[in-house]
Amino acid sequence: MNRKTLALYGLKWNPFSPEQPAEARWRPSKVAHFCWRIEQMAEEGGFATIQGPPGTGKSVALELLDEHLTNIPEVVVRALEHPQCSISDFYREAGSLFGVGLSASNRWGGFKALRERWKAQIDASLYRPVLLIDEAQLLPVDVLSELRLLASTEFDSKAILTVVLCGDDRLTERFRTPDLLPLGSRIRVRLTMEPLTAEELSDFLRHCLEKAGNPSLMTPELIDTLTAHAMGNCRALMTMAGEVLAAGVRKQAKQLDEKLYLEVFAPPQRTGSDRTQTRRKPR
Repeated sequence: MNRKTLALYGLKWNPFSPEQPAEARWRPSKVAHFCWRIEQMAEEGGFATIQGPPGTGKSVALELLDEHLTNIPEVVVRALEHPQCSISDFYREAGSLFGVGLSASNRWGGFKALRERWKAQIDASLYRPVLLIDEAQLLPVDVLSELRLLASTEFDSKAILTVVLCGDDRLTERFRTPDLLPLGSRIRVRLTMEPLTAEELSDFLRHCLEKAGNPSLMTPELIDTLTAHAMGNCRALMTMAGEVLAAGVRKQAKQLDEKLYLEVFAPPQRTGSDRTQTRRKPR
């Protein structure tokens, strides 16, 4: 969205863009508690999950956690960017993230070097390093199993890494399979993201508008309409709101209202000729 468009509505940024500044993020109380809980858990290590259906804010919760932990100088936070990786690729990326030179042909050397690096960081800060993994349902079974073994020492009695796995409901299902039951039983903290109520979606939308600089950009009726049609899904809500905003910009509307919503999303009216052709039977 260009500056001219922003100026039209007195906005500091597009309130419906996925690229929101940190100060604009909506922080539900359960996400704030989860961030605090992982901060405490970083002193002991272990596994945690963020799980839920698509569009319910899992990745945003992971971003908020990253921001929260990064503001603690003693905590080392890294994010794995390629979940669809082989074990050798996992070691290459983990080595790059934690500043350890690894050879893909020497898994034992990589295993040992990473653990030594994490132990050194614990000795220096008393905090376990934190590894964040988005789309974790895509991680191969052998990588998840390797990560479980890599993250603990002394016959699994001491954790040397904190791992937060973020994924959709397939991740939870995978933890019930025989190969991943040992990892599933080690999940210490869970954040379950669920479809939001209409009231929660309304609070979320009003928060976005207020932070962007124009809380009255939308009429209350439009907000109610959008939240009713979003079916509890934040992503769907933002997509619809963005389309209504684009329609408002095109028409230079002073305020976004239900009329604009209907122009964008109402089914097209059928003409008389269309109805006639429908009634005709093929010969």
